[in-house]
Amino acid sequence: MAEAGAPTGQRILVVGPSWVGDMVMAQSLLLTLKARHPGCSLAVLAPGWSLPILERMPEVDEAIALDVKHGQFGWATRRAVARSLRGRFDRAIVLPRSWKSALVPFLAGIPHRVGFHGEQRYALLNERRRLDKGVLDQTVKRFVSLGLPADEAATGHFAIPQPRLEVDADNQAELRERLGLSPGPAIGMMPGAEYGPAKQWPLEHFHALAAALVADGFEVRVLGGPKDAEAGDTIAAGLSGVHNLCGKTRLADAVDLLADCQQVVTNDSGLMHVAAAVGTRVQAIYGSSSPAYTPPLSDNAQIHYLAVECSPCFQRSCPLGHTRCLTEMAPARLHRAILEARDTIASA
Repeated sequence: MAEAGAPTGQRILVVGPSWVGDMVMAQSLLLTLKARHPGCSLAVLAPGWSLPILERMPEVDEAIALDVKHGQFGWATRRAVARSLRGRFDRAIVLPRSWKSALVPFLAGIPHRVGFHGEQRYALLNERRRLDKGVLDQTVKRFVSLGLPADEAATGHFAIPQPRLEVDADNQAELRERLGLSPGPAIGMMPGAEYGPAKQWPLEHFHALAAALVADGFEVRVLGGPKDAEAGDTIAAGLSGVHNLCGKTRLADAVDLLADCQQVVTNDSGLMHVAAAVGTRVQAIYGSSSPAYTPPLSDNAQIHYLAVECSPCFQRSCPLGHTRCLTEMAPARLHRAILEARDTIASA
């Protein structure tokens, strides 16, 4: 692997992850590569849905869609993409640990292909690194480490630049007008979590918090995908000043709408990482997952984690059936934190 200060002009392909939050965290690697290799060109190979996020990362010189549905192998698609990449790159960094994620760089004949051990990828990667989970104890650390020399990466002591997504002010203004949103202080709520219900704060808690915030003069915006629309209806039920935007916006729109919020209340989810990357104050709720492993990468975040005796279990659904790690997180706690942060912002 090239050391810092190596000749410029290196052509690097990064095989990106398949989750929104992980894609945002991957920007820390891209920032590191640009800093260590001035003049390098960076391309990211990733699912087509992620291109709107990559377009908000100025470090990305080219975004390449790999449109293979989740769970499909997509041999023909992978082979066609690999053929289009032949001769274009000096180095590939493969972030996912699956066998199929390393296939395109191999088929493209990219000379240097690095990634972690996993799924018998011996022939596909020619630099395979052992993942020491004790040293590389966060997802973002693992991503960044693959862009560093192996000896430095093994120490776990290196800088982690915070992701920073660009905001489109014109689109932000158009969204406010089209969706009938107020120019006043807004709180975003993200009730979804793709991983499963053990990461989702109860909807009745979101609803109670929304009612209190509306009474305080805030506008509340519920954001998420089409699958979250019903949850958004539950949160907004009977409350004027609460906008259920789930399924009504594109991913790029979510970037701009979150940047337009004063604060957000969110589960450990992809949109949590988006909110952190646009600098919005994040009130992050953790249940079955751990804030030590996937924290919001921002200095402007507050963690809400009860650390009950059975957490973190990292399960999709509560194995004990009670989800105390979330149900016992009272709306009043989040309400108090939001008001304290509002007062701090007002006095700054």
